Amino acid sequence: MNHPYSFSDCTSTNLEKIALQRFRTRVNFLPKDCRVFREPWDCSTVLCLDFAGCPEDLMEVKAQDAGLVSAAEELGLANGIIFRIGNKFMGWSGATAAK
Repeated sequence: MNHPYSFSDCTSTNLEKIALQRFRTRVNFLPKDCRVFREPWDCSTVLCLDFAGCPEDLMEVKAQDAGLVSAAEELGLANGIIFRIGNKFMGWSGATAAK
């Protein structure tokens, strides 16, 4: 069976890139200019959505936070999401906050 990724490509960085691509596919309402990345936050890791390239889309996407958190949890990316515009913190949503 041919796989699109060889075993030698299975580094943690590559796996994270693949998971982030799958996240974007699952939440296809994210604007293409929204930067998606993970970063350490206290004792865990959060998924950061940076709207510096599309600040006008922040509130619309933020209103769908339950779907964002669910997709992030299903893919094992994070249990919480940070919303940003550049370095400015614009909000947070997590497993308990989204319910």
